[in-house]
Amino acid sequence: MLEIRNVTRRFSTKYGVKDAVLTIQPGRTYALLGPNGSGKTTLMKMIAGLMMPTSGEILLDGERIGPRTKAKIAYMPTESYFYSYMTIRDAGRYYADFFDDFDMARFEEILRRMELNPKDRIDKLSSGMNAKVRLALTLSRDAELMMFDEPLNGVDILTRTQVINEIIRYRNEGRSMIISTHLVEEMDDYIDHVVFMKNGEIVREGSRLSLSEEKSLTDTYLEIFAPSHSAAQEVTANA
Repeated sequence: MLEIRNVTRRFSTKYGVKDAVLTIQPGRTYALLGPNGSGKTTLMKMIAGLMMPTSGEILLDGERIGPRTKAKIAYMPTESYFYSYMTIRDAGRYYADFFDDFDMARFEEILRRMELNPKDRIDKLSSGMNAKVRLALTLSRDAELMMFDEPLNGVDILTRTQVINEIIRYRNEGRSMIISTHLVEEMDDYIDHVVFMKNGEIVREGSRLSLSEEKSLTDTYLEIFAPSHSAAQEVTANA
């Protein structure tokens, strides 16, 4: 279980995350929703141990985030982080050396399904293919918690389908998953819990089922992040 307790991250005069409180339960898939700049990446990097909170604490199974918890957390960032000389196979070997839980056979299997050639140099790949490599590396770890930061960003519709299919293939093995996105409808059918972030704050959260009883996830998103949408609905209803 992951516990986020009153976590704040401040950058000079701006808050990246402000007083976040959240519990991530084992075996569930969470959608972290919000537009660019809402604090999703900052929160995920703190969970991954790549950034320290200004205040508050994050615990994984009762232990503060640190070097030992990194072995239990797999994180797919938005940016490419490979050396220029690396082939896709090199990246797999690098992960295998770095993470004891990395499954090379699984990695090769995912590459085949996603039609990636292990011999291709990563710096020659398109942004969508690069994203698929990062996804394959993340999913090839046997981590307790997996996080995907905007895995659908900048990829075409066919690649989105491949990405979603790979994520849901491994989501039911008892691990927790956090997926940040602003493409709400793409993940609607696959998530258990929804967390909305705005200006660094968690402004609403709840189970997918409880939220769907009120309105669609897209309408809830628009209500929170596009106030004019709510105003337009009210005018229509009163007309």
